[in-house]
Amino acid sequence: MPHLPDDWQRALVIVAHPDDIEYGVAAAVARWTSAGKEVRYLLVTSGEAGIAGMPPAEAGPLREAEERASAAVVGVHDVEFLGYPDGRIEETPALRQDLAGAIRRHRPDLVVLGHFGHTWAPGIVNTPDHRAVGRAGLDAVSDAGNEWIFPELADLPPWTARWAAVAVPSGATHAVDVTATIDTAEASLAAHRRYLEILNPREPVADQARAVVAMTTAPIAGFAATRAVGFELFTFTG
Repeated sequence: MPHLPDDWQRALVIVAHPDDIEYGVAAAVARWTSAGKEVRYLLVTSGEAGIAGMPPAEAGPLREAEERASAAVVGVHDVEFLGYPDGRIEETPALRQDLAGAIRRHRPDLVVLGHFGHTWAPGIVNTPDHRAVGRAGLDAVSDAGNEWIFPELADLPPWTARWAAVAVPSGATHAVDVTATIDTAEASLAAHRRYLEILNPREPVADQARAVVAMTTAPIAGFAATRAVGFELFTFTG
């Protein structure tokens, strides 16, 4: 299995919720930023419906703050939230337009998306938000380079990214060696401290982070690395 291309300078990571990036992809982000690449984050929601017992008006700002702290751990300082309703995202032309506009603003060489298949594994359903954002995001990479699809974006020059890389739990076509950035990835996930404390109050946050990162950066068959993150790679041309 080949390495994900690294002859690029700027990446935009697009996901649905705070903490989505930290479940594996952050290990790759840490490798990229340590090599001098610029990575920016775009989150479609603020994750305000993600903490049981905590009202959205309180949870949203908390989760935004934890995401910014988490991003800083892996060298990302540009974090944008679109404010869509957590848990109720729909794959619409309006979402595609907003994502295409963001791609035009940030002008990435590489767009990174979360897994948007129907399941994570047999019997484990993926969330509607992940499915909607991933599919709309992949379409938006093409939309951003087309001057006619969304005339509302005419004030932003069209931009075509070279690649889109979708983080996938299986079926990867390319991978990133993250052996050297595991500790950083664990610290990035652990920055979602309050979220993880409520998610599993019986297990210390550090232990939760260690277990999650171990699961999402396991060795990949055919890829020569002790720890890796797998992606399905799509190539685009202007």
